[in-house]
Order: sequence, then structure tokens, then C-alpha cells
Amino acid sequence: MKIAVAYENGEVFQHFGHTEQFKVYEIEDGQVTDTAVIGSGGSGHGALAGLLADRAIDVLICGGIGGGAQAALSEAGIALCAGASGNADEAVAAFLRGELVNTGANCDHHHDDGHSCHDHGEDHACGGHEGCGGCRPGAANQGRNVGKTVRAHYRGTFNDGTQFDSSYDRGEPLEFVCGAGMMIPGFDAAVADMEVGQTVQVHLSPAEAYGEPDPAAIFTIEISQLPGAEDLSVGQQVYLQDSYGRPIPVRVAARDEQTVTFDANHEMAGRELNFTIELVEVRDRSH
Repeated sequence: MKIAVAYENGEVFQHFGHTEQFKVYEIEDGQVTDTAVIGSGGSGHGALAGLLADRAIDVLICGGIGGGAQAALSEAGIALCAGASGNADEAVAAFLRGELVNTGANCDHHHDDGHSCHDHGEDHACGGHEGCGGCRPGAANQGRNVGKTVRAHYRGTFNDGTQFDSSYDRGEPLEFVCGAGMMIPGFDAAVADMEVGQTVQVHLSPAEAYGEPDPAAIFTIEISQLPGAEDLSVGQQVYLQDSYGRPIPVRVAARDEQTVTFDANHEMAGRELNFTIELVEVRDRSH
């Protein structure tokens, strides 16, 4: 696995779009085996995503990042851990220990100045069961497929048998880097040691999926302080954007004439999930 950190003078640089250097870490068996500092060439955020993809980066650790850059990274298949700060080496060590949290979906910054509100659309932030919010490597830090690009078909159901997602229905397997934090921990762990052609059935507790609901992730803002909030309705899904330009997916939980209350918990927080997973393909990442 390769991890890149937006880098300046040994620290995590706080504005991805203006990053002039990245520190790249080669990871094997959960340990750093090599590092190198590379220049960005003064590229914009779209070109930066391409630069990282060309170097087969699996995970980016950075400070602030905007929605456009996040989308470019997602399109390039690079997992994101935004909101990190401090010493770059320590940030990578925390990531490998599963302790680094993606504050791009964390409510700690919800009360910063500079919020704006954008329509979320019909789908929730990350689609299906893909990893969202946490950016730890997941439970899959060991296994034959960790660090490799895999393609898997899956069907996800709740305990009552209701299907909530299926790649079979879309006719296209899901592609991701196993163990890179792109998936929820239990899904990653299930795929880590599978063989191509194998099908498994797994039951995931909330801790292995989207975690338990966090009361601290429910917060209220004055409508006058949030441009666009006057048009929101209960149940609507939107993006808030903090002062660093990081998009935060939330649901409108309540509103009155003066205030609107948001819930930043994932819509499946607290739910037990069941998956049928079929491993279709495994390939090494190019270097």
C-alpha cells in the first residue's frame, strides 16, 4: 500500500489545493518500509489527484480539502483521510493503528464560521456500504488481498431480509483497494483472505459497519447564519461545507422559523448488516 501526505516542513499541509509537496510512504504488513518527498508542480486539485493516481497512491492524508478535490480523488480510486494535522510521520502511524479520523465527516468543525449549504441529492454520501467518515485502514490489515485492487459482487440486507443494496442489480462488481479504508471494516475484513470465485456470507455488528449513533453528531444552527437553510425541509439530505471547504453530509432532523437541526450520523448507524460477497478479481496495484 502507498500513502501520500500533503506535506510542508514535516507537517501535514492544511490546504490540499495549494499543496506543493507530498510525502509518500510505502507500507508492507502494516509497517513503513520507505518514504520519499515529491513535488506537485503547482498543479490544481484535479491535476493533483491525477499525479497521485499516476504514482499508484492508495490513500491520501491531508488537512482541508474541497468537494471538487474529493470527487477527483474518488474517481481516481484514492481513499481520503481529511482533517489531519501535526507531524506527518505521526499522522501515518496513527492511520496504521486505526486511530486517525476523517474529520471531513466529523461534527467537530460544524460550528466554525463560513458554513454553506448545498443540496445533497437523492443518494447518501458514499453510496451503498462503502466506507464513509472513518479513514482507518479498517479491520483488514492482514490477508492475501490487502493492498491489492479487488472487484467483488455483493448483496446487502438488514436482519429482516430487506435488501438495501446490490451490485448484482447494477450489473457491475464493486472495485476497491482492500485494506485501504475505502470500505466499512467488516466488509474489508471479509474480503482480505478470500479466493477469486469464492462466495461468503457475513453478519456485521454496528461496530463492524457504521458504528453506533453519536448524540454529539446532532447539532442546531441559526437559519440566519447558514445561507440556503431557509429552503430546507425535515428529512432532506444536504452537504454542509466548513470553513476549510470540507463537505459534510448531514440530514435535516428538525427545523423551526429560527433554527435547523442536522444529524451527521450515517443513515445506517446502529444497524446490523448482512452481506453475500463474491470475489470476482484480484490484481496487484501498479507501481
